[in-house]
Amino acid sequence: MTLSSGSEARAVHDGQAVYGALLLHGYNAVVFGINYRAFWRCSPQQVVDLYERNITDEHLDIGVGTGYLLTRCSPSARRRIALADLNPHSLRHTAAQLAGYQVTCHRADALKPLPLPRASFGSVGLNFLLHCLPGPLSAKAAALDHAAACLYPGGRLFGSTVLAHGVPVTPAGRRLMAHFNRRGIFHNAADSLDDLRDQLAPRYPAFHLTTHGSVALFEAVVE
Repeated sequence: MTLSSGSEARAVHDGQAVYGALLLHGYNAVVFGINYRAFWRCSPQQVVDLYERNITDEHLDIGVGTGYLLTRCSPSARRRIALADLNPHSLRHTAAQLAGYQVTCHRADALKPLPLPRASFGSVGLNFLLHCLPGPLSAKAAALDHAAACLYPGGRLFGSTVLAHGVPVTPAGRRLMAHFNRRGIFHNAADSLDDLRDQLAPRYPAFHLTTHGSVALFEAVVE
């Protein structure tokens, strides 16, 4: 599916608009307590471990959700965290969870250049973001490019996404995925493991791609 710029902007806006303040208070229990395990067959600890392997003391998180994963990382008194998300509720909620850190918030569309200095972070996380962005993975990969532009040379880019093809999807997971796609919360009906690999390989000579259930985890070093 190819979207016009106007349709893409509406899809991005509509997809994030569901995350209001009330929903965010129950988000962790449903998404991390139920959906990860029962539908996507991926333990949240797998993604926490992804953070632990890659996060630095100068970190940018794009598509922040509730900050659940960031708050489960080993603490660092020196850590500076920038949050980038289109949804102001997510930014406020996550910033409140990270009160012990130096946190800055930036409203931003991941498919557009980010309003942040280039080469200013040691790590960037894009977790459970790509499956929410509209269009094919070849178009969503713009988010990878905008994220990488914010990294120092040698910085680490990492993330996770729910895929529809090339990974095991349970019948219940397939039904929930279809429901989320109909509602415009997910846009991953065509997303495949091969397509994700095809977007990572030419960008990052050194990248690592693994799967856990229906979830792909990726990590790369930016030169």
